[in-house]
Amino acid sequence: MIMANADLRERELIKLERMTAAVTDELRRRGIGDAAASLAAKTGSAVYRVAFQRWVNAADDLDLRDTISQSFAMLRALIAAH
Repeated sequence: MIMANADLRERELIKLERMTAAVTDELRRRGIGDAAASLAAKTGSAVYRVAFQRWVNAADDLDLRDTISQSFAMLRALIAAH
């Protein structure tokens, strides 16, 4: 439903951007440097978006947490391979 409605997509992107900013701020508060905090938060956000899309579009009954974990595993494998 969200993907079919431009207003809902925009609102969802705004929420995701706010969440990413909050994670970035929290990582900085914990002593992580600006660049690393931003990279980590944006990477996590991207992984979440990919996992969420897989979860929404799945024909079978996937668990969102498992889908997020699988997406992080795919990213780790991709990084390790290159």
